[in-house]
Amino acid sequence: MAGLGGDMGSLLKQAQEMQKRMQSTERELAERVVEGSAGGGAVKIFVNGMQEIQAVKIDKDAVDPDDVEGLEDLVTVAARQAMSAAKEMRDKAMSKVTGGMNLPGMGF
Repeated sequence: MAGLGGDMGSLLKQAQEMQKRMQSTERELAERVVEGSAGGGAVKIFVNGMQEIQAVKIDKDAVDPDDVEGLEDLVTVAARQAMSAAKEMRDKAMSKVTGGMNLPGMGF
């Protein structure tokens, strides 16, 4: 049984190291920004790797008071594209930290 304590200590140390790497990766992801666009770039949405919207840019030519629904559609498409790219970036970065393990409750 003496060996079991050493194994648990090693496992705990590995878990702490993984947690540190995850925190570092999350800080890096918060600084990395991806873009989603629609309407040939008329609408652009910028999202960081933590899936937080950083900015929305709308070309003034895309604003037509008689077609608000069209603009809403462009914003929706750009937002979905940006969020998807941010999720993919986050999943790849976290997979490197976890070695591809699917850890329940970790948000990826």
